Amino acid sequence: MEFFFAQILTGLANASSLFLVACGLSLIFGVTRIVNFAHGSLYMLGAYIGYSLMQVLPGGLGFWASILLASVAVGIIGILIEMLVLRPVYRAPELFQLVATFGVILVIQDLTLLIWGPEDLLGPRAPGLRGVFRIFGEPIPKYDLVVLAITPFIALALWYLITKTRVGVLVRAATQDREMVGALGVNQAWLFTGVFALGSALAGLGGALQLPKGGADLLMDFTILTPVFVVVVIGGMGSLPGAYLAAVIISVLNVFGITYVPQSTLVLMFIVMIVVLMVRPYGIFGREEVAGEHGQVGEPEDPIKPASSRIRILVAIGLAGLALLPLYGTSFSQVLAIDILIFALFAASLHFLLGLGGMVSFGHAAYYGGGAYVAALLVSHLNTPMELAFMLAPLGAGVAALAIGWVCLRSTGVYFAMLTLAFAQLLWSLVFQWGDVTGGDDGLVNIWPSDWLNETTAFFYFTLVMAVGGIVVLRHIAHSPFGYALRAARDSKRQAEATGIDTHKVQLLAFGFAGLMGGLAGALFVFSKGSVFPNELEIARSFDALIVVFLGGVKTLAGGVVGAGFFKGIEETLLRFEYWRLVMGLLIIGIVILAPEGVVGSFRKAVRRFSGANEGDRT
Repeated sequence: MEFFFAQILTGLANASSLFLVACGLSLIFGVTRIVNFAHGSLYMLGAYIGYSLMQVLPGGLGFWASILLASVAVGIIGILIEMLVLRPVYRAPELFQLVATFGVILVIQDLTLLIWGPEDLLGPRAPGLRGVFRIFGEPIPKYDLVVLAITPFIALALWYLITKTRVGVLVRAATQDREMVGALGVNQAWLFTGVFALGSALAGLGGALQLPKGGADLLMDFTILTPVFVVVVIGGMGSLPGAYLAAVIISVLNVFGITYVPQSTLVLMFIVMIVVLMVRPYGIFGREEVAGEHGQVGEPEDPIKPASSRIRILVAIGLAGLALLPLYGTSFSQVLAIDILIFALFAASLHFLLGLGGMVSFGHAAYYGGGAYVAALLVSHLNTPMELAFMLAPLGAGVAALAIGWVCLRSTGVYFAMLTLAFAQLLWSLVFQWGDVTGGDDGLVNIWPSDWLNETTAFFYFTLVMAVGGIVVLRHIAHSPFGYALRAARDSKRQAEATGIDTHKVQLLAFGFAGLMGGLAGALFVFSKGSVFPNELEIARSFDALIVVFLGGVKTLAGGVVGAGFFKGIEETLLRFEYWRLVMGLLIIGIVILAPEGVVGSFRKAVRRFSGANEGDRT
């Protein structure tokens, strides 16, 4: 009994830090509707700034003053991020702002590396709180108990701010209906700035408070990001009580999981999230999201029509030039072209799901990496011929996508996106831990194509045919009756169903087909590299494709393909520099601000303006 009590206290102490970061994210999303992926970076900055202040301010008073000042400093940084990066793109599609926050992540990572260096920093012990208390004979760190005692006061202060002050009334009103708040004359810009600053300060406070427990390192932003999002989604986006309850549930279960089922720690919180969202699709205390609230706001979308003759000629010329690459390019250029083609197919499959279907997936790498592993497992364990393994890989990914989609389509918006992430993490954990079959962290190697594709040039042409063919099929389906039904389900589900369209069936088939095409890209990948590792299933791979789609233009059919070529080309160039993330992040932020419709969408708008100006001159 004593041991269980100690475990619960440890879980509650961990929940305290998690709650501080999660409630900041929940506040920001509830008011601004921004899915702030940079929240983990603000948490990391709180730890680093707190560490630096603790080196200057001595004693117990200096320790606690450093924590408070670090929180204030991160709040000020949050104000700068909101005003300089996010405010210019508030009128863009809401999930396009996600790309801007990813750019902020890259910038903060390299700035942190530049200022504090690559070494992990060991946080100082809290003065007067070293050692442990023994409760029922079990040791409990003194600092954990203090953090556990502090958190209710912070939660009470937040409750008072939200429920008893005019600012809190405005925040709650904006959470329910921010358009009405603006119509009543409230300055939304400053309200958004204030809420973003408060959420950022809470993230910084959480980062500084955990210094004596874990120190500061350059990976802590991504380490905290996933648990925080899981907590916010389980509790309900925008709900502070929900965030606290979810933080307690996740932290306590994780402590017991480490003790009794250590293999479960990688996926336990995702299993909890899946179960909760299957029972309550909008979280424990969440509310149903407004249709069209994510991904399909901004300017009305133009009807999709087949490419003009001029565009087809230009594409044909480009493909002809690419087909002649072995005649004038090097072997390295062919390998680079193979990588870009594979990534373009992967991005196009996600664009089909996101752009046409309005379904935002944070776990699309499950089908890309899944297809690669299906092919690799067939070759490694069953000695399957490359040709047969290549055909079965996308089918396996497609079947997995249908099963996952059947569960995920119960939810919408961010909840849907987080469910896709949860299933991707489950697959990653399975691959990572089932070493006897999948090779674990060592992956599967020696997965080479058949002799007739062993040469680089032969595999280049094979990839060119498969990737371009897959993209053409995706475009053809977009112009088919199924594609129109899918867009109808995206734009107005009720009206589509009133016309006789089975929207759930259409969306499920689209989800499965997008997974199949992602699996095709994965099969090409594994035979091009001769190996596959668990990192092809990681969150970062899904986010790469997501960013590419938004950079290219989510409301254009060519967005995924153009974005993939643009992203891969820039990445290949910048990787030669030490602080390439800083440049990449600034580039992404610049594109988001200057070209909020993506590269293709902004280019199309510029052409229209130029054509209109010429017509005006002629008249």
